[in-house]
Amino acid sequence: MNLERKSGILLHITSLPGPWGMGELGPQARAFGEFLAAAGQKLWQILPTGPVGYGFSPYSSLSAFAGNHLMISFDELIKEGLLSKQNLSHFPEFDPHHIDCAAVTEAREKILFRVAERFVPNRAFRAFCKEEAAWLNDYTLFMAIREAHENASWTEWPEALRDRDFQALEKARKQYATAVRRHEVLQYLFSKHWKKMKKFFQSLEIKLVGDIPIFVAGDSVDVWANRELFFLNPDGTPTVVAGVPPDYFSESGQRWGNPLYDWAAHRASAYKWWTERMHRMFEMTEIVRIDHFRAFEDYWEIPASEPTAMHGRWVKGPNGEFFQALEENLRKLPGFGENFNLAEHVIAEDLGEITDNVRKLLADCGFPGMDVLQFRFGETEMHKHGYHPEGSEENQVVYTGTHDNELTRTWFKHLDESERARVLHYLQSDGTQIHRDLCALALRARAKWAILPLQDVLGKGARMNRPGNASGNWGWRVSEDMLIPDASEWLRDLTKTNKR
Repeated sequence: MNLERKSGILLHITSLPGPWGMGELGPQARAFGEFLAAAGQKLWQILPTGPVGYGFSPYSSLSAFAGNHLMISFDELIKEGLLSKQNLSHFPEFDPHHIDCAAVTEAREKILFRVAERFVPNRAFRAFCKEEAAWLNDYTLFMAIREAHENASWTEWPEALRDRDFQALEKARKQYATAVRRHEVLQYLFSKHWKKMKKFFQSLEIKLVGDIPIFVAGDSVDVWANRELFFLNPDGTPTVVAGVPPDYFSESGQRWGNPLYDWAAHRASAYKWWTERMHRMFEMTEIVRIDHFRAFEDYWEIPASEPTAMHGRWVKGPNGEFFQALEENLRKLPGFGENFNLAEHVIAEDLGEITDNVRKLLADCGFPGMDVLQFRFGETEMHKHGYHPEGSEENQVVYTGTHDNELTRTWFKHLDESERARVLHYLQSDGTQIHRDLCALALRARAKWAILPLQDVLGKGARMNRPGNASGNWGWRVSEDMLIPDASEWLRDLTKTNKR
């Protein structure tokens, strides 16, 4: 890890303000960058940016390589002459604080599909399609076939398409050529807007922190096009699925349902698919948070026939060999070089039940883990000699909470009386500004990086996700009037005081 003290904000792109139903990659993102710069922040952590599938979850994407076309900026399209304000004159008005996912998707795709169909291919577009063909060709065909079959899962497609019969795929590419081209254009526009946004943040010296779920969705182009890398039945359905046993978040565990990797097959290919996946992530962001890191050491395997995560077993993962191979592979690629150090560009999400073997893997890799302050005020821990809720290690990233947690104010309100007293005593707080007090503790920590959910900085907003709940998540947005100078000035002063 780069041990220069830094701090930043956790906010997903879709949560940015703006008039078009959800956050985008255009001027609102740049305005947020200016807010971060005014607040003295050097990191912006986002959630996964792939095209969303089931439940509109960014952690259940249709592709590990493609971008979410819903994030394409309408304002940028207007500047580029691809869209007019008149085209948007009948665009619905939406709640500025909440995304109505289904309605916003329908309204935005109506506009975006029209833009894509009118797009005249140019040299830059053709170059993009050639450079990204390795993933783009499969993705665009997958999306076109999926749409032609009313968005049914690929396991429900006609057998020849499901099983990727060469002649059937060639016929489909011609039959659905219009839809294939539409998705090529949308990915080109996403890439163009992303690069412009990233360049702006680089000018502010703010690094983008991406997020990579360890597992991919079963209904994704990744599984359809790489069946040999997963444990699947002949019809493409999984034999075993991912999840976690009962933990802090759920008494019955979490059955995520993602197909599990056949790590022997990945090893035989020298981890080619994973290398390409990480390469793609590092093209988009400078730092990557790897979600559910512990599964590289061992993971919870659930028979696909089981309705919950209760009845599973622990299975060994690829361990340190995987990260060693990944680093060696990346060093051979343009833009990395022989001195590329993966440990300087990765955050390991090591929350939940962590074993000594997982801790050893984390230490061997040199990756910083995560300390979430809301988890660290337990009575047993607080009575241990030398225990500090904010941690005592430098090679850590400290958070007040994550996208999976309640807002700090809500968390504090729901504590029992003795727990609240313990928190107030340690923070020397009266509780009226508990969100700011916990943010201050995070910034004081020895951990070299501190990342704060924007809701905790502002003391308002809504929770992003309730693990185990399939609906009602991912909808919160910040409005422009909430990003007030008082908040940035308070955060800037606190950041400066703590030498971040």
